[in-house]
Amino acid sequence: MVRRSASAGGSRWWYLLLLLPFVATLLPPIYNRATPALAGLPFFYWYQLAWVVVSALITLLVYALTPERPEARGTERGKGR
Repeated sequence: MVRRSASAGGSRWWYLLLLLPFVATLLPPIYNRATPALAGLPFFYWYQLAWVVVSALITLLVYALTPERPEARGTERGKGR
């Protein structure tokens, strides 16, 4: 398994991106309207649905850009035997 070091593009600042979907859906006055409609869906619904996809992409991005920490994974199998 390839280990990523903290200097290889990982920082804890990437975790702040995970707050973006939370904040974007926490404030209903931003999206509490019917127009513009998309494929017959009011804005209220497709905005929230779009954030499901965007949230998954942000999670993937944060996972890829943050360093792997062995202490967070627990013990590896086969070590010490």
